[in-house]
Amino acid sequence: MSGMIIKNFRKVIKMSTVITYINHLAAKNIIIRLYKYYIIDSIIIVKSEGLKSLLKKRGWKFFAIIIGYYAVRDTVVYVLVPLLIAQGIF
Repeated sequence: MSGMIIKNFRKVIKMSTVITYINHLAAKNIIIRLYKYYIIDSIIIVKSEGLKSLLKKRGWKFFAIIIGYYAVRDTVVYVLVPLLIAQGIF
């Protein structure tokens, strides 16, 4: 039982250290500040509370944005760029 408490205590210390470091970076860089509120906070929620908790806190729109981002990126990288190369534009 005491080993479990120590393990959880170490996890809390590590997460607080990470959060402190992220806050320090966010004060200096606007891009880090944007990532802090969306990406990094979501990763921390998943690691500490699970994926169901992330879905409850962020909602389905958060996952729709992620899927949309990857759909557009992959279309450009794997369809548009090879098509332009084949046509001789690139």
